[in-house]
Amino acid sequence: MQQDNIKIGFISKTHGLKGEVTAVLENDGAWTDDTTLLLELNGSLIPYFIERTSGQANKPIIKFEGINSIEQATMLKGRSIYSPKSDRPKSKPGQFHDNEIIDFQVEDKELGTLGIVKEIQNQGVNKLILVLNGTKEILIPVNAPFIKKVNKLKKTIQVELPDRFLDF
Repeated sequence: MQQDNIKIGFISKTHGLKGEVTAVLENDGAWTDDTTLLLELNGSLIPYFIERTSGQANKPIIKFEGINSIEQATMLKGRSIYSPKSDRPKSKPGQFHDNEIIDFQVEDKELGTLGIVKEIQNQGVNKLILVLNGTKEILIPVNAPFIKKVNKLKKTIQVELPDRFLDF
């Protein structure tokens, strides 16, 4: 079930007294007020229908149908939020969604194979690809000009790192 869905964030706190919650969205999952969000509860994903949203795009205030009190909203606090992968728009050529590149092999023209993508980390406004090479971790900025090509069929990412990038 989770392989058909993407984790997009979590419920951080309650908001007000009428059952609203504040979410923190960490990922690039797409959703609208018409999307059924899935909340993780004891290892299962439970569907919740959105009544309305407001606030910022990355920290929306969400009112779910059937959640009408602060007590009910408190039960959702800390829960992971998932969205169906089918609701996510297709990425354009040369672009990718964060979870699409997990387990891709990262290669540099000069250095050869650098390792395998294990996760995408958000550090403020910066996104970093965490590449695992044995026990060594390499962080490559997504927003920098280092990523040259993403081949989804071959599951490879071509990068061009500056001299001495890996010396740190």
